Amino acid sequence: MTLPEAERPRKPRRRGLFLPWLLALLLVVGLSGGWFWLRGESVRRMDASVEQLREQGYDVVWRKRTITGFPFRLNVTLDGARIAEPSGWAIAAPLLKSEAYVYRLDHWVMVAPEGVTLTRPDGGPVTVRARALRASLSSFDEHPPRLSVEGVDLTFETAPGGKPYPVESASGLELHLRAGPQDQGGVLFKVDGARLRLEGLPARVVQGKPASMMWDLTLSRMSAFRGRDWPGAVRNWRDAGGFITVRAAEVRGGEAVLSGKGGPLTVGPGGRLQGDLEATLSGADDGTPAFSGDVELSGGEARIGPLPLGPSPRLY
Repeated sequence: MTLPEAERPRKPRRRGLFLPWLLALLLVVGLSGGWFWLRGESVRRMDASVEQLREQGYDVVWRKRTITGFPFRLNVTLDGARIAEPSGWAIAAPLLKSEAYVYRLDHWVMVAPEGVTLTRPDGGPVTVRARALRASLSSFDEHPPRLSVEGVDLTFETAPGGKPYPVESASGLELHLRAGPQDQGGVLFKVDGARLRLEGLPARVVQGKPASMMWDLTLSRMSAFRGRDWPGAVRNWRDAGGFITVRAAEVRGGEAVLSGKGGPLTVGPGGRLQGDLEATLSGADDGTPAFSGDVELSGGEARIGPLPLGPSPRLY
């Protein structure tokens, strides 16, 4: 009796071993190709935007540009970056680092680890140094775009012969810009632990001690806030009927708090605000009002009745 010959086992197929590696290789090649395409496209768009700004009279320069971040981010580092608009305002940074995820190129985060220099057309340069100075910018299709600036342990140094800057130092600074409904824009500006250069009643409120300051504003007709330079944008916005509503404003220092709200405020001659606000002077501890009245912004000056408060805030 003979038994049927047993079927020999087949050799295992190696296709299943190589397939995952092949898919991984294709993924790496795809990611690499996509990242380098995005890198090249970002450089092209950046250069085109810079050229457009230069044609409008802006001065945009940097000494060196480096782009890294493969495979999930675009990190753009600029050495010696500076942008100046035609009216004389300029900002420069010895080192500016920015980054965005490749799937969120409409949201950029920026850091200036060596500080920045702000140049004023009528006051000269101010060097701003901080333990941390960062910003985020997104929603470019909105008016205004979404902007946040934050600083920690800041100092503001005016160049010799320059006009004194209103802030000498601050433990914290925040600036937030947001788009709102009905063509509105919101501005929130806060300074904490600050040494401020104030005049009139605000100076007597602070009494030379560290102070905090806050402005919460709503601006109308933000779509009209456009122009060749900053003064031109402000004038176009004013001519279109733009105005400011002060939701809340406050200077807190020493043993008192000076607060205000109201509006509308418009832009008068020389770029200074004009209009009326409701103001209250109260104790910092118990909030008991010591004085209240209307603040009149007119002729470049701020007054409560006959009492001068100092110059009216200036937009350009």
